[in-house]
Amino acid sequence: MTNPIAVFLAIVIIAGLGYDLIWLDGQTSLLLARKLFDLIEWVAFWR
Repeated sequence: MTNPIAVFLAIVIIAGLGYDLIWLDGQTSLLLARKLFDLIEWVAFWR
């Protein structure tokens, strides 16, 4: 991954989080965090 691609992806992610926090009250971020924790628990089960 080159530096311009990494910077572009970082800007897109930060903009998406900012949009979610300002207009959607962080509901999407909360949903994604809950799904991530569920995935971590599911993967830990298979260890």
